[in-house]
This record gives sequence, structure tokens and C-alpha cells, in this order.
Amino acid sequence: MSYQWPVDVHALFGERYAQMINTGLPAADVDVVRAAITDMWPDSAGGWVHEWSKQAAAYADAGAHQAAALAYGWAKFPTLADEAKRVALANQLEQYELAAPGFGVQFERHVLELPYRGNTTKVPVHVYAPFDLPADRPVIIASGGVDSWKMDVHGLLVLLATQLHARVVAFDIAGTGESEVPMSSSGGAEIVRGLVEYARPLGNGVVGHIGISMGGHFSAWSGLAGAVDAAVVLGGPVEAAFRSERGQAAFGMDGIVGNALGFDTPPSFDELTSRLTEFSLRPLLDQDHNAPMLVVNGADDVHVPQADTLVFQGRRDTVVDLVADTGHCAVSKLPEVFPTILAWLGRTLEAVTLTSK
Repeated sequence: MSYQWPVDVHALFGERYAQMINTGLPAADVDVVRAAITDMWPDSAGGWVHEWSKQAAAYADAGAHQAAALAYGWAKFPTLADEAKRVALANQLEQYELAAPGFGVQFERHVLELPYRGNTTKVPVHVYAPFDLPADRPVIIASGGVDSWKMDVHGLLVLLATQLHARVVAFDIAGTGESEVPMSSSGGAEIVRGLVEYARPLGNGVVGHIGISMGGHFSAWSGLAGAVDAAVVLGGPVEAAFRSERGQAAFGMDGIVGNALGFDTPPSFDELTSRLTEFSLRPLLDQDHNAPMLVVNGADDVHVPQADTLVFQGRRDTVVDLVADTGHCAVSKLPEVFPTILAWLGRTLEAVTLTSK
């Protein structure tokens, strides 16, 4: 259930450099790795996984386990298309758990059995909570996207827990990370519904959902469907991104998505777009009800059209922020954008808590 495809590593570095820095790696170290990499797939000198793993191992040897986890996260990027990438993910998890005593919050790892298409599927989750968290606080479920997974967005998860004084349950969306099943709109939504049911008794019954990138597709679903009490969509595709007239995806995203969808050889353009049509949330967008929602993205996103953010304008209980001069998920302006997300989510969850008492 995986395949390799041509990837321009130099272009990919150009697109992802801000993300690498803003999620916690020193720019000087990223620059060294960038200069060494010449190809995506060879597990040898010059190869993406080799050079990132070399940097990660240096961090691990120095006892910098959190940096090692981040670097192994980039080693397995953008998808688990071969054994070297799968080994990098295993190494990332090992380093992440070694780093856990220094997270500054309580950390637990659980493997849930959640309903999935008449059966169940294993869903590993990471749970974060401030040490002094009362029992009557909201719970937030959170995920990254199709190529940046729960351990890759660690800093944001800890901010959610500490700044909102809430328990955070992090997971990988279907078809990514530690997921056992391919990505689909309905199957992924079923898993999210199971996570919401798991999360409600962990706190006061109020649950928020924040999804980043493709994870934002599923937080858009949960908000529009009223499955949660508040939803944040950061760079989430909901409709226009899935139309065939969009043409070929940029920066290898067609291969990333094809792997997540479960193809084991590169699909044709028609095969890929046919599978993606089921992800349109138009039926929910046509309804006039939803949970409170905050929808944010960068105006210059090459992956998700502005229309997928602006379509939420005018909806009840919905705030829309299309941020100028930044791209996918507003990542280059994340230090400015994320405090706004925290403030909105904190206010909204508190308001829901008060009205539910």
C-alpha cells in the first residue's frame, strides 16, 4: 500500500523550509541537511531519509531527544513509501517517548480500538494535559495533515494544552502516520466520530477539534456536522481543492495523497481525481447549521484554493481569516496566527461550557 514517485527535493525544501524552522529545528542545522540532500528515495549519502536520519542520530547522541524526534519526522517525510521511511517513523516514536519527561505536561500514549466500517481499527493517540488540570475542563482533539503528523506538530499540541488549560488528544488522520487504514472521507470521519466519543468523558463533555491541512478537512466535517462543540480549520480543503480542473498538484502532493488513499502504484490523474471527489463537503456546506467554527488559511496557498476558506463567509457562528502574504496553513506567519486561534478556541469552549451547565 505504498509507492515512490518523482520528487524535486530542492523545490520541496523551498516550500517546507518555514515549516521546518517554525516547528522547532535550528535554521543552521536545516541548512546543512538541505545542502547535503540531492534525491528523495535512496537510503544512502545524498538521500533524503539518510541525511535527515544522520542529523537526527546526532541529536539523539547528544541527548536532544525532542530535536531528534523532529528530525526523524522529516526523515520519514512525506510518506511511508519504503522501508527506510518506516524505520525513520519508528525511530521518531522512540525519540519522542524519550523526550516526554521534558514536555512540561503530562503525556500518555494509548492505542484505541475505534469503530470502522463494521469492524474496528487501531488508532494510536497521544494525550497531553497540564499537571494541575481539573477534571471539569474541555478536551481538544487535534491532528496534522497528510504529510505532517501528530509528532511533527508537537509544539502546537503543547501550546493547546498549556494555554487553554485543556486535555489534548492527538491522532493521525486515516491513511497517514500510524493509521492502519487508507484515507477516505467517510472512513476518516467515522474515526473522528469515535475519537470524539472517546474524548467526551475525559473532561467536562465539551470537545473541540483542530485540524491542520488535510486534518482541516476532517475538522471542517466535524464542525459542519455538529459532531463537536467547536472546530478550527487551518488550511483545510473542503471542496474546490478536489475538483479535477485544478490540474496537477504542486510539490509532489499528488504522490503524497495517492499513497494516503491506498494506491500501491502511481495512479493516473483521472484515477486520483475520481477518488478525491468523495471528499467534497458540499452537502454539509449546503446545510444551515454547524458548530462554532474558525477557518484560517494563507491567501497564497498553492494546495488549497482561497475558495475553500472563503466559502465559509457568512455562515452562522463562523469566523473566517484569509491571511495575506503567506501560504499553506499560514505556516510562515504561524507565530502570529496561532495565538489568534488559541484565543478564539479558548473563548468558544468556555462559552459552550457555561451554556451546557
